[in-house]
Amino acid sequence: MGWGKRPGVAGRGRLTWSNDEWNAASALCAAQLPLVWLAWWFFVGAGQDDYGRGGGAFGVLCVPLILPLLGVVHSSAQIMPAATLSRLLPRRLSGPAWAWHVAASVLVGAGWAVLGHEVCGWAPGDTLPWFAGAGILPVLLLAPLRRRAWGGWSVWLRAAGACFVLFFVGGLSVAALADDYEPPRLSAGQLAGEWRGADGAVLRLAPGGAAELTGVPAQPDFEADRDYTRCDGTGTWARDRYGDREAVLVRLDGECGEETHWTISGTGQAPELFALFGDPDAGDLSILTRDWDRP
Repeated sequence: MGWGKRPGVAGRGRLTWSNDEWNAASALCAAQLPLVWLAWWFFVGAGQDDYGRGGGAFGVLCVPLILPLLGVVHSSAQIMPAATLSRLLPRRLSGPAWAWHVAASVLVGAGWAVLGHEVCGWAPGDTLPWFAGAGILPVLLLAPLRRRAWGGWSVWLRAAGACFVLFFVGGLSVAALADDYEPPRLSAGQLAGEWRGADGAVLRLAPGGAAELTGVPAQPDFEADRDYTRCDGTGTWARDRYGDREAVLVRLDGECGEETHWTISGTGQAPELFALFGDPDAGDLSILTRDWDRP
C-alpha cells in the first residue's frame, strides 16, 4: 500500500493511493483546519479565560506555512488509510464508495482518539467527536474531485481561496455569537484562604492582609535571567487591578522576588488566581486554585 503513480479511478479493488488523490485530500484537510479551530473555539473555548495570552504576529504569519504540513499529516494519518480500509470491504456490500469512505474515516479517527487516551490520557468524550468528525468533510469533498483533473498546485490554490472566504465568514459569525468571558467577582473574604498550584505551591492569604508563601512563583529580580522565581516566606496582600482585571497584589518580605499580581479568573464555583511570567505569547502560566477545605 502507498502512493500510486497514476491517477486511476477510485474503487474497492485498488488499495494504493494515487498522487493526485493524496494531494487533493491533503489540500482539503489543510483548508478545513481553520474551520475546525473556529468550531472548537465556539463550542469549547468561547466564554473561557485566555489568561492574557495572545497568538502574536509571528504566529499569524506562520499559519500559511503550518497549515499545508498539518494537511499532509492529517491526510496521511486518517483520510487515505480510511480510503484503503473502505476498499478492503467485500464487493457485495451495497452503497456508494464515498459513504464507506466516510464510515472508515470515522472509524480511523476513533482509533486515534483511543490511542490518545491510552498514551496521553486524553478523555475520549472530549477527543472522539473531533478526531472522528475531522475526517468527514475532506472525504465528502474528495469524492467529486476524483472526477476532475485538478492536480499539482491548482487544488491547493482553490482550497486556499475557499478556506479564506469560509474562515472570514465563519469568524464573523463566531465573533457575533460567542459569549465574552466574565471573571468572577470575589470579596476579600472569598479571597482569604489557601490557594494551591503546581509543584507544591501554596499561597495563604489571611483575612488581615498577611500572606504566607511556600514555593510560590513570583516576579524575579530585575537582574535575573529567568521568567520567574519560586519564593518561600511571608508578606502582605491587597486587592488591586492589573490592566482591566481585578487582581491580588502580593508583596514579599525579604530578598526573594518582586511584588506579583495574581489576576482573578475561573468561575464563582471554581475561582482561580493566575500570573503569566515572561513573554505574553509564550510565557510561563501559573494557576492557583482555592482550597475550600482549609480556612
